[in-house]
Amino acid sequence: MKLVTFVPLDGRARSFRVGAVTNVGIVDLASAYVLLMEAERHLSLSDEQALQAIPPDMIRFMEGGAALKEIAAQAMRHALDKAAKATPATWQARTVIYPRESVKLLSPVPRPSTLRDTISFEQHMKNSLARIGLKDLPKAWYEIPGVYRGNHLSVIGTDDPVLAPSYSKELDYELEFGIFIGKRGKNITKEQANDYIYGYSIFNDISARDVQGREMSLSLGPYKSKHFDNGNVIGPYLVTSDEVGDPYNLRMIARVNGEVWSDGNSGTIYWKFPQIVEYLSREETLYPGDFIGSGTVGFGCGLELGEKYLKPGDVIELEVEKLGVLRNRIVAA
Repeated sequence: MKLVTFVPLDGRARSFRVGAVTNVGIVDLASAYVLLMEAERHLSLSDEQALQAIPPDMIRFMEGGAALKEIAAQAMRHALDKAAKATPATWQARTVIYPRESVKLLSPVPRPSTLRDTISFEQHMKNSLARIGLKDLPKAWYEIPGVYRGNHLSVIGTDDPVLAPSYSKELDYELEFGIFIGKRGKNITKEQANDYIYGYSIFNDISARDVQGREMSLSLGPYKSKHFDNGNVIGPYLVTSDEVGDPYNLRMIARVNGEVWSDGNSGTIYWKFPQIVEYLSREETLYPGDFIGSGTVGFGCGLELGEKYLKPGDVIELEVEKLGVLRNRIVAA
């Protein structure tokens, strides 16, 4: 399933909704569940009851595990079946299947429990070090995944504006994808890790390169080079693991104002997510809603392309096969 958190633009919804993206539109899963219960069990549910069954919060939805996902899938299929038979898929004057243009998509998990990013593509690491005159990667890079914590409170979704910080003149994109953890776990082995990965999404880790260079010279992680409002872009969907299949053979493309700047493949990753999950969960609990980024694919940012940077007015699109297109405009803060 391609899951989204959305708000109908008609203003009738009193909260965010969890939906599923289909060929005919976005299915409101809670409303679709009402239709399913009416058809199968002759039950008439209120909106509040429907939202208890299919919560509008994506983290709570993921906590429901495979059982809730299957119920939601049944409700989605029932709504699509009604639509295919030209039966109005509505409930108490509420739309059940929304045209894409009639909703606002938020980030699929608007506020992740945590946000961690890694540096898992060898080519990107080599290219970045070469910019500062270093040829060899540290030995430790091949021994443990490089990880830092990002700002989970500054996450935005597709079509939201990226606010270019006033203190930077070298604003960069980073072409990444990432995972959402679906259930609580600790000391997870790499063999167990896929059971904890609920799904995948595109990640644009916006970075202020002129600030990052100074910060990294202090031998600490980045801060103001990556911590600013609207600086972490995740979306447009949360694509469940079963729908993605093999996540290590996905074409990854970045376009700026329609021009291709980056073109890579997820299969060039060195540290795969099961290895990263094993490392992160050592004596530390991972929780549903935790987001973990892959790091930038090789040649997946302007720094690696001869320092080609973004400016207000630019439209940046990241496309990852099976995961959709994440599109944002750069605006002055």
